[in-house]
Amino acid sequence: MKLSFSAEDEQFRGEIATWLEQNLCGEFEQLRGRGGPGDEHMYPDERKAWERKLAEGGWTCIGWPQEYGGRGASIEQQVVFHEEYARAGGPGRMGHIGEGLTGPTLIAFGSEEQKQRFLPGILAGTEFWCQGYSEPSAGSDLANVKTKAHFDETAGQWLINGQKVWTSNAHESEYCFVIARTDPESVGHKGLGFFLLAMDQPGIDVRPIEQLTGTSEFNEVFFDDAHCSAQDIVGAPGEGWKVAMGLLGFERGVSTLGQQMLFQNELDEIIRVAKLNGAATDPVIRQRIADAHVGLRIMRFNSMRTLSGGGDDGTLQKEAMIYKLYWSTWHRNLGKLAMDVLGPESEVLEAGPYELNRLQSMYLFTRADTIYGGTNQIQRNIIAERALGMPREPRG
Repeated sequence: MKLSFSAEDEQFRGEIATWLEQNLCGEFEQLRGRGGPGDEHMYPDERKAWERKLAEGGWTCIGWPQEYGGRGASIEQQVVFHEEYARAGGPGRMGHIGEGLTGPTLIAFGSEEQKQRFLPGILAGTEFWCQGYSEPSAGSDLANVKTKAHFDETAGQWLINGQKVWTSNAHESEYCFVIARTDPESVGHKGLGFFLLAMDQPGIDVRPIEQLTGTSEFNEVFFDDAHCSAQDIVGAPGEGWKVAMGLLGFERGVSTLGQQMLFQNELDEIIRVAKLNGAATDPVIRQRIADAHVGLRIMRFNSMRTLSGGGDDGTLQKEAMIYKLYWSTWHRNLGKLAMDVLGPESEVLEAGPYELNRLQSMYLFTRADTIYGGTNQIQRNIIAERALGMPREPRG
C-alpha cells in the first residue's frame, strides 16, 4: 500500500481543487456538504445538475478506463479526488450507484452492446441508477431472493415479477439493476440472473418508505410483468450470483472513497458546532472527536490497502470483508457524538411539525447502519468463515 503521493498526483490534486473552487459556487453554493446520510432527499434536481457540471469538467467516472470515457485514474488519484471533493464540501453524489457500481460491473461482465448503451448516460450525469437486491425475505441473506424472471419466447423478452425493498432513490432513477431467479426450481445462489431494467414502464410501481427522519429516500419497488429485453441480462441466465458478487466487490472498493467523503463532511459539521456552542471545551468531547478522526483515517488507509490488491472484476483482498462492520459501527458512534455535541438542542426540532436539523437526521439515519447491507452479526460470520477460514456456523 502506498501512503504517499507522487508529484504527478499532487499536480492532479491542484487541478481538481482549482476546478471545484471555480465551479462549486453560484447556483451550486447551497449544495456544499448536503446530500449525506439522512440528508439524501435534499436538492435532488440541483444535485443532478451538479452531476452534469462534473461531467462537463471530466470529473465523473475518473477511475473508468479511458476507452469508456474515464480518465483511467490510478487508485492514488482517485483517493486525491475524494479528499479534495470532501475538502471543498462537494455534495452527495446522485450518480454514485451508476458510477461506482453499475459502470464497473458492466465494464467487467457486460457485453459490448450493453457498455455502449448504458455507460454514456452514467458518464454524462444524465441517467441515474438504483439497486434491486434486497427483498422482504432476502436482506442479509441475498441468495434467498424470490423475484422471478421468465423469458417470453413470443415477445423475445424477460418478464420480471416480485418485490424489492430499501431501494435508495428508486424514485429518482432511470434504471435499476435487479437480481431475479431465472430458474423457478433453483435455490440459494444458483439459477439467478442479473437484469438491467428501465424504471419508466407500466410494470414497475415505486412506493416510498417513510423513515424516522420523516424522509423517504428508500422505497419499495414492485414488478408486475416488468419488461427487460433479451439483450439486457448481464452474463447468461444462472450467472447472476457471480455478477452480483462482483458488484459487491466494487461496492466495497473504490466507491467506499465517496462514502468516506460524506463522513468527513459530517465530522467537519460536528466540529464546527462543537466550536460554536462550546462543547469543544469539554475534554471528553474533544477526545471523542479525536477518536472519530483517527477512526476515519484508519478507514481510509484500510480502503487504500484493499484497493491496492483488487482486481478488475471486483475481487478484493480479504481485508475488504471488515469494511462494512467497521464503518457502520464507526458511523453509529458518530451519530451519538453528534447528539452529545448538540446537547439539549438535540431534543428540540428546528420547526414543526417534523423538521430536523442535519445532525439530528444523521443520528436517526445511523440507527440503521448496522442493519442494512448485512447486519453486524452477519458481517462477523462472513469475516470468520470467508476471511479467517473458521468452521461454518451450524445451519438448520
